[in-house]
Amino acid sequence: MAEKVKEVALDEADRIKTLATDAVKSAAYLYPIKGIAYFLSHRALWKPLTQKLVPTLSLGLGITTFMFVFTYLPQAAVMTFTQGPLAAITAALLVLSESSTLFTVLSKSFLIEDALVDTFDGVLVSRNSTELVSSGRHVQAGSDSIAKLGKLIKKPFAKFSPEAIIRYFLYLPLNFIPVVGTVMFVILQGRRAGPAAHTRYFQLKEWNNAQKEKHIESHKAAYTSFGVAAVLLELVPIASILFAFTNTVGAAMWAADLEQGNVTAHGTAPHLREQAQKAE
Repeated sequence: MAEKVKEVALDEADRIKTLATDAVKSAAYLYPIKGIAYFLSHRALWKPLTQKLVPTLSLGLGITTFMFVFTYLPQAAVMTFTQGPLAAITAALLVLSESSTLFTVLSKSFLIEDALVDTFDGVLVSRNSTELVSSGRHVQAGSDSIAKLGKLIKKPFAKFSPEAIIRYFLYLPLNFIPVVGTVMFVILQGRRAGPAAHTRYFQLKEWNNAQKEKHIESHKAAYTSFGVAAVLLELVPIASILFAFTNTVGAAMWAADLEQGNVTAHGTAPHLREQAQKAE
């Protein structure tokens, strides 16, 4: 029995090692960071955010304040029994995560859904993927990538669903495990957030469920690494609204690179690596 347990543990360790190696090679975790730089350097992409800034900031501030006032102390008290002096920090991170989850679900469902779609499509247009965008909306003449966006033909994001919150609270007990539990919690959240960031891309590609699952499975490590980076950014209170948009920008940049063959499931496309080596 002991040998069997050891064998299973070693197999799982090898699987995790392979997944981590593939995630690093994919470099998909860099896209949320690239999204920040691209967003800041392209003022046209600010338009969808600025139109929703006041109500979303108010929602984020209200949720975060409510959660710290009513849930921080009880959770810190419980964690004291399992994490000792780390309880205060871990409880604060947990409350931020809870606030971020509630804010993300509510804001994306009721406040910024259309603005995120415009941001995603606007990045694709600016990255020479106009043909892809035209399958989901009218594209017209305009002074910038956002101004070129016409009426939506397809709207990808579902309205409020309790699924994300239910899944979140199922994972929540992991945070009672010192350090490792919190890391596992973020990774599990990232596994869901990665593919979710490409919901619009899958719709524009007109893929069915089987095609989506095949693509996600072949890019599993990349999507997990992207999701973890995006989740960590969106844990920042109040600023999470900004990162929701920059993560969308990063996801669209990744989609454009996939369309143009600049990246594969294993990272930079071979022909780009050859060009880089020749340049050196």
